[in-house]
Amino acid sequence: MVKAGLATLMALLLLAWITPAMAQSSRDTGKAGVGTGLVKGETAKVVEVIDGDTVTLDSGVEVRLVGIQAPKLPLNRPNFKEWPLAREAKEELEKLVLGQRVTLWYGGARGDRHGRTLAHLKTDDGTWAQGEMLGRGLARVYTFPDNRAAADELLDREASARKAKFGIWALGYYKVQDADGKVGPPDTYQLVEGTVTKVANVRGRVFLNFGTDYRKDFTATISPRDVRVFTSSGLDPAALNGKRVRLRGWLYDRNGPAMDVTHPEQVELLE
Repeated sequence: MVKAGLATLMALLLLAWITPAMAQSSRDTGKAGVGTGLVKGETAKVVEVIDGDTVTLDSGVEVRLVGIQAPKLPLNRPNFKEWPLAREAKEELEKLVLGQRVTLWYGGARGDRHGRTLAHLKTDDGTWAQGEMLGRGLARVYTFPDNRAAADELLDREASARKAKFGIWALGYYKVQDADGKVGPPDTYQLVEGTVTKVANVRGRVFLNFGTDYRKDFTATISPRDVRVFTSSGLDPAALNGKRVRLRGWLYDRNGPAMDVTHPEQVELLE
């Protein structure tokens, strides 16, 4: 418990070290990046910040900041344990957008099954909310097959914060996991790095194996439908054999730790 408290304190101290010059650089990148592959939408005022990646507009619309995942608050979900730095992420987003007029930018599906609008937010002063949250180490990149726009810019922001160990990246809770180690637990969103030891195609379904025993080692799976998404994007899953990669997604247990990979933005080549 003491170690966890010290780790959280360290993360907060590192977060406070972001200099005005770095913040300005982050805003400048946000101005350029927010337009890449995105379509400009409506303008409204943010009247409430629900958590580190969700806000309510004066129109009554609830917006999920697509492309990122901030540490989660319980939000009345039974038996849900608050993630480290969830409150700090909410407070930071409040500083960025609460009371501000924002423009919604779209890059894919515009709504989710919860009735929320999916959009990127840019304030009138040019601040890109997603880029800022990533750059300050208070979110991870979280893309979907139908919402992949601006992924390169998002990943760049995350990488810079991770290298500097800002925010969540100073905590073991969010560390990038080693595919050769103990990957888990199930039902968590994780980043996993390792070398693909074998690519197997079983009736159109591709398995990326990261060990010699697929029954217990970490494995990533690409469905036949999603294989076509990869190839049409110029990334042949078979070409990942022997490559060192970083994957991101939800873990589950299927003869050992596993992850479904549905689109190329979940895969980063590390060589």
